[in-house]
Amino acid sequence: MSSATTSFAAGAHPGARPAERLEELFDELAELTGQRNAVDGRIVEIAAELDRDELWGATGARSVAALVAWKTGSSPGNAHTIATVARRLEEFPRCARGMREGRLSLDQIGAVAHRAAEGSDEHYATLAQFATVSQLRAAVKLEPRPEADPRPEPQRSITKTVDDEFTCWRIKLPHLDAAKFDAALQSHLDAAVADWKRDHAGGDEVSDQAPPFPGNVDAFLSMVESSWDREVARRPHGQRTTVVAHLDVNQRVASLHLGPLLSDEERCYLTCDATCEIWFERDGQVIGSGRTTRTVSRRMRRALERRDRACVIPGCGATSGLHAHHIQHWEDGGPTELSNLALVCPYHHRLHHRGTITITGPAHHLTVSDSDGQPLGTGSLARPPTKPPPAVAPCPGPTGERADWWWYEPFQPQPPPIDN
Repeated sequence: MSSATTSFAAGAHPGARPAERLEELFDELAELTGQRNAVDGRIVEIAAELDRDELWGATGARSVAALVAWKTGSSPGNAHTIATVARRLEEFPRCARGMREGRLSLDQIGAVAHRAAEGSDEHYATLAQFATVSQLRAAVKLEPRPEADPRPEPQRSITKTVDDEFTCWRIKLPHLDAAKFDAALQSHLDAAVADWKRDHAGGDEVSDQAPPFPGNVDAFLSMVESSWDREVARRPHGQRTTVVAHLDVNQRVASLHLGPLLSDEERCYLTCDATCEIWFERDGQVIGSGRTTRTVSRRMRRALERRDRACVIPGCGATSGLHAHHIQHWEDGGPTELSNLALVCPYHHRLHHRGTITITGPAHHLTVSDSDGQPLGTGSLARPPTKPPPAVAPCPGPTGERADWWWYEPFQPQPPPIDN
């Protein structure tokens, strides 16, 4: 006998009428729903504290939503709802209190917190007592939105900004030039997709291991590299697209060629899984050039992907754009062998070289630790409860009546004060 059948047999008499059985089951459902809402309210408060005090950053998770999904075993969508409500928890105290008291559900408050205007807490706390999630979403959409100020037509331009970590290119083109750019980008994307499909086609023929499914960024870089390398003979010195770095062998200080100095974590990251040419220097004098640092062969990469399948960091699960990370760093003499390699996503690869997370041990028995040295385990934190359920009133849920939007008065956001 299943657990559902056992619960039904314990809660209703076999000879009871359908209406009586439904009433008993709905009473139990209301009680459980109220308790679940209260539990979700406490989970949201915990997520808000993790976000407010920036505690989630020490765990190696990509975001608060990713941490919640990992630790609670929730779906990404449900975790995103929890993180959205947590981020705006202080703006909606009445709605949060309704959830803690078991009267409102997480999805109801999530529909409000997603797009509702500031100052609408009282309005939606009252409406949510009667409205379903779909009706709340419709009500939020009816809010008047401020009209964007008209802006002049942008002129064609290319701008470049550089910060400590990234270089950002911004391109503005008229429609005709943009159509040419789109056509060229789409052509390179089609070629990259065709190569990817050929490498992943079935059959007896063994193909080289291809990168993850290409996107627009891959197509753009392909367009740059192809034009650069095609015109190599017309440029001075015939240099190709290679990242060049200079490394002082005594002080272990590196810099990009004709570029800025690299931090220790950037140096380790660049020499771990990046295609670059290293020039060794001593006292400012070049003493030789090193090998290209990406030495993971396609055959080894294929074996590595078959073994690890995804990013090895617990709770991540990324499968695209993975890096082959040297567990013992390449610049420290770590060999490029399967026993010293592990697949990590770019995000966690950078976190590791920044010291936020630590990856140690042989590849078949990795240990991943946070910044405090605590090992990161796999799976959620779910366990049998040791405390009684929240003592809250049963939640019968929204009335489910059809909404007559003709008579509904949407929330009117207040205009910002004008300084005289």
